[in-house]
Amino acid sequence: MNRTALVTGASSGLGAEFATQLAAQGHDVILVARSGDRLAALAERLVADHSVRAHVLVQDLARPDAARRVAEQVTDHGLHVDLLVNNAGFGTCGRFEEISTGRDHEQLMVNVVALVDLTHELLPGMLARGGGSVINVASNAGFQPSPYFAVYGASKAFVLNFGLALRQEYRKRGIRVLTLCPGPVETGFFEAIGTRNAAVTGSFTTPEPVVRATLRALERGRGYVVPGFGNALGAHLTPRRPRTLVAAIAERVTRKVLVAEGKAPVASAEPAA
Repeated sequence: MNRTALVTGASSGLGAEFATQLAAQGHDVILVARSGDRLAALAERLVADHSVRAHVLVQDLARPDAARRVAEQVTDHGLHVDLLVNNAGFGTCGRFEEISTGRDHEQLMVNVVALVDLTHELLPGMLARGGGSVINVASNAGFQPSPYFAVYGASKAFVLNFGLALRQEYRKRGIRVLTLCPGPVETGFFEAIGTRNAAVTGSFTTPEPVVRATLRALERGRGYVVPGFGNALGAHLTPRRPRTLVAAIAERVTRKVLVAEGKAPVASAEPAA
């Protein structure tokens, strides 16, 4: 029986690439996102190209009951999940007071709450079957305070620390937990956010090498991975203290997302780093 991977935010970008590479490795896939038409098209392609099973679950992960609904559908289809890829997420940027409260709330629901809830729903089954894996998609933004990306950066810092903590809890119980912290990736994120200036560190790469490096790191039992030499260098060499000084330095880098007349773009993307 093929192993089964559930990928959130699978309709495009990193999520679609995770699904593609995992299917190429022989995984059956469960594709989760809001965009049913795009999921269906991807599922059809993966079945044709790799002779795997592909299931589509249309779900808005900003809903409070999203993870429960996904888990119920997995059970109703008689499926189990061996690999959970918590990829779905989006970002906001700009001056905090100019960003919609509702949009930042939705961001936390997708980036943090749905990720934790899905892990709660699916990890016990992995333990019961004697093994499994979780990949959580964070960001290079999670390594330091990120002015003008305050909620996004904080959400990704949560994902990074959450993933590292779970890895320590479960590494001797048959569960691998890996956190991906990419730099800028050519996905719909930057078009939706309204400016490529949101890529404040590192040069752009494409989803394919990022996912390839992530799956290789998972096989090697790594705790986290920062694909790309420049991204990894920045993540590991940037000083972490004093924290107020780090935040001040970060503000000088991130302020370029602000545009003329004090207006700032606000993201509206589904799958993102």
